[in-house]
Amino acid sequence: MVWNTRTVGLALAGVALIGGLSYVAFRDDPVPVDLVTVERGPLRVTIDADGQTRIRDIYEVASPIAGTARRAPVSVGDPVVAGETVVARVEPLSPSLLDARSRAQAEASEAEARAALDVARSEMRRAEEEEAFARLQFDRTQTLMDRGVTTVTQMETATQSLAVAEAAVAAAQSRVAMSEGSLERAEAALVRPGGSASATEDCCVELRAPSDGVVLSIATISEHPVQAGAPLVTVGDPADLEIVSDLLSSDAVRIGPGTRAMVERWGGPDPLQAVLTRIEPAAVTRVSALGIEEQRVDAIFEIETPPGERPGLGHGFAVFLRIVEWESDDALQVPLGALFRRGEDWAVFVAEDGVARERIVALGERAARRAQILDGLEEGDRIVTHPGDTVTDGVTIVDRDAM
Repeated sequence: MVWNTRTVGLALAGVALIGGLSYVAFRDDPVPVDLVTVERGPLRVTIDADGQTRIRDIYEVASPIAGTARRAPVSVGDPVVAGETVVARVEPLSPSLLDARSRAQAEASEAEARAALDVARSEMRRAEEEEAFARLQFDRTQTLMDRGVTTVTQMETATQSLAVAEAAVAAAQSRVAMSEGSLERAEAALVRPGGSASATEDCCVELRAPSDGVVLSIATISEHPVQAGAPLVTVGDPADLEIVSDLLSSDAVRIGPGTRAMVERWGGPDPLQAVLTRIEPAAVTRVSALGIEEQRVDAIFEIETPPGERPGLGHGFAVFLRIVEWESDDALQVPLGALFRRGEDWAVFVAEDGVARERIVALGERAARRAQILDGLEEGDRIVTHPGDTVTDGVTIVDRDAM
């Protein structure tokens, strides 16, 4: 059979059409993916924690005696000067009321003390008379001695008598003083509470500010009874602030004094700068909101931002800390969403000529959203982020943004 040119052409066209339809029917469609470029840039690893401001040195003024604290002479927020500003006044306890029996005993003691004082004064007058007579005798004997009409023995006797009389006067004066003290003590036992002395300021113990600053708190504004050691007023300098944050003990061991931190959510427009000064040596057990027991330890940070750049920040304010555990200005990095596990290793899919190629990588530091790449990738490589189950090694892929 003879094939003409037209028949051959139609046959070849039919074969090509069948081949094309077979290719389209049986080929795999490219998988749409999101691609990102591996790049270098700053990377920072932080420990995020809540914190609270506090004044570094807080002075608590307490009552040195039991008594009645007068109404506070200062208000919260008032400025105070160390050693000058009176921040509290405490009146000593008033004498208690006596029952009939106790009052009768006290009155009897007063009468006894008054009588003893009268006796002591009488004895003192007698001693003074005897001393005056002894002195007169001494002067006479001295005159006779000068004239040579008396003996040395008589002169010595007169001298001794005068010395004894003077000693008797001194003893009598001491007994009078003792009796006066006993009388005052007996009279004090009869003093009734609420006397006129309580209305004067001289009766009170004045407590002055121990440091420059402001009044932070007052236990009770109004007059009230207090015991010795009862707190009355707290004073501190609001410009001298620090931040305390309770960290997980596992986080605290990865940082040390000198670690920088950014202070956010304090109420101002810009973050504040702080530096870790110390970590408390002992941790405590606390229960989290999920009911999990955690070991936490207090970390103390010094605020380096000047007070003028943090207006309004005071004692006990809530803040949020980003503590810098590690940072680099030039780190090769990828999004965490591009990484997946391959056994014990980490891997990514690299886009090479429209095909996904699995590649093992070595990770360095990991931040909240990005990770440092130590080996396995180069700057400029295109990698797949959030690869699904349809992305495997060797599969054809297409950038979703290019579709």
